[in-house]
Amino acid sequence: MASSLTSIAPPQGPGTALIYNDWYPALRSESLQGNKLTTALLMGIPLVLGRRSDGQLFAMRDSCPHRGIPLSCGWFDGERLTCKYHGWAFEPVSGQCKEIPSLTSRDTLDPTRIYGTAFPCEERDGYAWVYVPEPGSGRMRADETALPPVPEAPKFGPRFRSQHLTADLPCNVDHGIIGLMDPAHGPFVHQAWWWRKQASIHEKEKHFEPIEQGFRMASHTPSANSAPYKLLGVYGEPITTTIDFVLPNRRYETIRAGDKWFSSITTVTPTVANACRIDVYAAWNIFYRVPFVTSIATFFGKRFVEQDQVTMIQQAEGLKYDPTLMLIDDADRPAKWYFALKQARLEAASTGQPMRHPMSGPVTLRWRS
Repeated sequence: MASSLTSIAPPQGPGTALIYNDWYPALRSESLQGNKLTTALLMGIPLVLGRRSDGQLFAMRDSCPHRGIPLSCGWFDGERLTCKYHGWAFEPVSGQCKEIPSLTSRDTLDPTRIYGTAFPCEERDGYAWVYVPEPGSGRMRADETALPPVPEAPKFGPRFRSQHLTADLPCNVDHGIIGLMDPAHGPFVHQAWWWRKQASIHEKEKHFEPIEQGFRMASHTPSANSAPYKLLGVYGEPITTTIDFVLPNRRYETIRAGDKWFSSITTVTPTVANACRIDVYAAWNIFYRVPFVTSIATFFGKRFVEQDQVTMIQQAEGLKYDPTLMLIDDADRPAKWYFALKQARLEAASTGQPMRHPMSGPVTLRWRS
């Protein structure tokens, strides 16, 4: 898939506080092959990524600690990343400097005591996930064991198909996330014969409950006005769906119909303080033997995500003037929960105290969509 569905202008809207000490997808790992170096921008940090000859992914700050030239301008031989300017060589997973060619036998400097900035980097669902610590927290050691699990979409069997989509958004991550969880825009943004029509709006009631670092839309029968869900009726099994939002940026959806299933993880990742990127990874075993099902799903999925992207590009025109915004109940309650969760996590990181969840218990919300 292309890295972006639609070309966008540089973001001009306001930035926002970012959540550190967590995993973010930097790019698709399929681009990290052989001795190729690839760059990415994550949380305002320029990264150079690659794959060692043993298969381990690495992510370093794309800046040589010596004189600041991007390390991506240099060479990688499968083991060492060498700076183009003065030949400093680094082991890229740990960031440890292994060689400084200009040193002589009279020098006492030990190159191995020097480290470039390296970040933990793991491969899941075809993404290179990078753990970004709080600025100033010091070097991340290779034997770090206290990191949270690397996110991935749930799977319910060994045989499944999968696909991904990516789109850049010219707004800060907050607006990207509340757009992702917004339940009321569907009949307006996603009007299509294969999805929903404005005339299909009806009242809905959903039950939510707090979970660690987020909230869950409890298992329920999916909306009757969504054609893709209706297709699952051919299996003759009850259809249920569960949706989780988990800080800092993840939406998980699981749909079950007997032993048939569909799952996805959607992330909204800040590239800089006032721009972000949405990534959707989906896995499924529904219609597993239907020819061209992946191509069909990709076509409609791309169209769906592009509708969101175009709307948020248009929204960004208004947001760049930093207007006062209004959130209403109940349709905007998930957005309010997100802002409260984010604030609670930022406060916990600042004070060192346990995070206080803003939801005290289960809640029932009602809206029309």
